[in-house]
Amino acid sequence: MGQRIGIIAGSGEFPSLVLHEAQKSGYFSVVAGIKGEADARIQDKADEFEWIDVKDVLKLISYFKKNGINEAIFAGKIDPRVIYDKEKLENSSVWLLAQAIDKRPASIIKAVIDFMAQEGIEVKDPSAFISSCFCQEGVLTETQPSPDIKKDIVFGWEIAKAIADLDIGQTVIIKNQAIVALEGMEGTDEAIERGGRLAGEGTVVVKVSRSSQDARIDLPAVGLSTVRSLVKAKSQALCFEAGEMPFFQKDEAISLANTNKISIVVIKK
Repeated sequence: MGQRIGIIAGSGEFPSLVLHEAQKSGYFSVVAGIKGEADARIQDKADEFEWIDVKDVLKLISYFKKNGINEAIFAGKIDPRVIYDKEKLENSSVWLLAQAIDKRPASIIKAVIDFMAQEGIEVKDPSAFISSCFCQEGVLTETQPSPDIKKDIVFGWEIAKAIADLDIGQTVIIKNQAIVALEGMEGTDEAIERGGRLAGEGTVVVKVSRSSQDARIDLPAVGLSTVRSLVKAKSQALCFEAGEMPFFQKDEAISLANTNKISIVVIKK
């Protein structure tokens, strides 16, 4: 059956893409679908599948061990706001939260990764499975960025880098060289829509990676859902970092952007 890989599947397109590429490469894929996050359709594609509550780390580890997994990857988003639902946390999750240096999502996931390593399961970088999703520098859409958009991108880039390195968020929403919104725990899509509600149409969205990004913990991404949020917010542009984050469902996302005259710009700095 080939080498085995465990996939912890959150929301979005990421888990299905990783699963497809892993199976294409000959891996036997054991998928733990996070309840309330993972797309139910993935269970029909996995070689082995089980639903796991995000708060039950011990069940996750037991499931992987039962299926001979010693290497795993995180794929997809998991809402970090679960840490505030303490009444429903399993005892093991409460213990893990106490091990984290703080309650930032990256710190909590790092505590989980360290615990899994102690249990003989190494969490790997998923980038190799989705190499085709990374973009080179350039403009991906028919709509070219205007001089004003370029100014907003330059203005927003260093701000986005700063908040990313502080582990606040990795997205900033700009309009006319003013900061409209910063991404927090709610995630990129909700931050974009909040920016639209605050500033109206014409915002520019900039998303970057951290200076020291650990892709095992959090691989920032954009995709069709991002562009849908841009459309909803009546944004005029998206800029993200070349070679550092995947672009999921790229063809459909670019087509939607073209229809709505949104510019998608990929830059490397």
